[in-house]
Amino acid sequence: MRKASIVSAVLSTLCLPLMLAACGGDNAPSKSVIAVIGDAPYGAKATDTSQFQANPAFINAINGDPEVSLVMHAGDIHSGKQYCTQAYDVSIFDQWKGFKRPLVYTPGDNEWTDCHKAAEGGGTYNATTATVDFVKDAGGNLVDYKGGDPVENLKLVRQIFFATPGQTLGAGGMGVVSQATAFDASFPSDKEYVENVQFEKSGVMFVTMNVPGGSNNDTDPWYGAPAMGASQQQDVANRTAADLHWLASAYKTAAANGDTAMVIMLQADMWDLDGKAASHIAQYKQFIDAIASNTKTFGKPVLLINGDSHVYRSDNPLKAGQSCVTESGAGVQTTACKDDAYASQPNGYDVPNFHRIVVHGSTMPLEWLKLTVDPAASAANTASSFGPFNWTRVQP
Repeated sequence: MRKASIVSAVLSTLCLPLMLAACGGDNAPSKSVIAVIGDAPYGAKATDTSQFQANPAFINAINGDPEVSLVMHAGDIHSGKQYCTQAYDVSIFDQWKGFKRPLVYTPGDNEWTDCHKAAEGGGTYNATTATVDFVKDAGGNLVDYKGGDPVENLKLVRQIFFATPGQTLGAGGMGVVSQATAFDASFPSDKEYVENVQFEKSGVMFVTMNVPGGSNNDTDPWYGAPAMGASQQQDVANRTAADLHWLASAYKTAAANGDTAMVIMLQADMWDLDGKAASHIAQYKQFIDAIASNTKTFGKPVLLINGDSHVYRSDNPLKAGQSCVTESGAGVQTTACKDDAYASQPNGYDVPNFHRIVVHGSTMPLEWLKLTVDPAASAANTASSFGPFNWTRVQP
């Protein structure tokens, strides 16, 4: 069986450009409109269901835009103050059945890497006993799925949201290429990452990667233990390697297929210090390095979409001193940023053909980004346009 799987993987990797043309989205040279969301629905506490209750109407509002042909979710299906349970994950899956367009989703930290935290129903490391004091309900039962174990919660996310590799959520059944079936046979553990996908649309390569935010690429020791355990170390090593392999293959395929641009979607805001020292985002440098070097080689527009930090932002953190706008706090109006994200990762990058959007999330009103992809366009790098892309914020 192992020999057969490796042969299949080799063929999948060698034929990736053909696979994308055959089943990865709709690569007709026509304009597309995509609804991008993230960090939603959230709750201010474990019992806060206000955004969850508002989510069906929000989904219907997106459905009501006849131009939208695809929805993308940049991760975090609940807040860091809500529990990680199988019932909740299934309830989001059921709500997403309401989308009348295909939905591409990449997991966020709150639904798996941060489930170990007591605030999310996990537990706290007890230095006296060298064990974890798990959060339990009045009946003595674990609050979180598997006690908040991140590896087990990622398995749960995969079982619910990625049960069929290469198949999107929502309606329409758009095919995508999953790393689970198109992994490099030289790295067999990469096949675990069914959530990492690629597809082409309107002459643009899209790639998603499981890069969780908030915890320095998940290197903050689980449960607050003194150091990472073996399971966590293996997760970080395997996932990071798989992500970097997948990213490299996306650039390679985009170049081979003559794509006009590229979109990368992941959850982590790799430049967000969130009040911590610069060392707390140091483990994201390897991803930023790869994006920077590959984007310069690609030579065409590359747009990064992430969530995590919750506040809308449009900038280019791969070149110092670039213009930046962020939400002003009033509707969809924006204002100039007070900081330069490049300064958070000042590693000598100089990549003018790059742009980054942080999607709004976590707070009401719920918001989506209307991203238009026009392969005939070549817009300047502005606050709301870049190459074949232009976008607007929408609050239904």
